[in-house]
Amino acid sequence: MAAVAWSAIGLLAATLSGTLYYLGSRIDDLGSKLDDMGSKVDARIDSLAGRVDALGERLDSRLDAIAARLDGHLERHAG
Repeated sequence: MAAVAWSAIGLLAATLSGTLYYLGSRIDDLGSKLDDMGSKVDARIDSLAGRVDALGERLDSRLDAIAARLDGHLERHAG
């Protein structure tokens, strides 16, 4: 009877350790996929940062032009 109990305990321990090993490898695989996705997102954000900077420069120049027109208008009327 003791041999049957020890065999069951051994089988259970082997099953649990196999399951833990399998889950660990799956978690590592998902982690590497997540890292790859993170690098792709970083690259996209970097490319968008350049576009945002260019748009900011365009907006600044347009605001400067509007400010100059407004200053000219005010000088004509306050004159």
